[in-house]
Amino acid sequence: MNNNKEHIYSLLEQVCDPEIPVLTILDLGIVRDVICADDQEIEIIITPTYSGCPAMDAIAFDIKLKMLENGFNKVKITYTLNPAWTTDWMTESGKSKLKSYGIAPPQNVSSRINKIMFNEEQNIECPLCHSIHTKLLSEFGSTACKSLYQCNDCKEPFDYFKCH
Repeated sequence: MNNNKEHIYSLLEQVCDPEIPVLTILDLGIVRDVICADDQEIEIIITPTYSGCPAMDAIAFDIKLKMLENGFNKVKITYTLNPAWTTDWMTESGKSKLKSYGIAPPQNVSSRINKIMFNEEQNIECPLCHSIHTKLLSEFGSTACKSLYQCNDCKEPFDYFKCH
């Protein structure tokens, strides 16, 4: 059995987010570390996108299932809230997948903070027609991690993955 970190990360690349199935947990950046103990135990440390994220139990179950399917019988999932997850941990590939799926990917946190401080428009790009003429409809979208926007050009509503 191959229990090196590289092999385990390749398996984790196959575990998808239950709320946005085009993203893996590595795309989201929620896997903080993998620790391989001498007694063949594996500890996988994950950080939720929100402290009360309802998908975390499903993600932990899917991780354990993927590891069991590949011969890893001693798997421990540890949740950590420190440091808090940020959308800056998402991969560029993950952000591209979001956009192709019809969800506007998060902007860089530091650029968003600067825009808020200087009262500038957010200019969230429509993932459908790529217009930046969009408006916020609701801070609350289809899940807690998304806001609902509408494009002023194509008139289509879309989710925006909130940055934090």
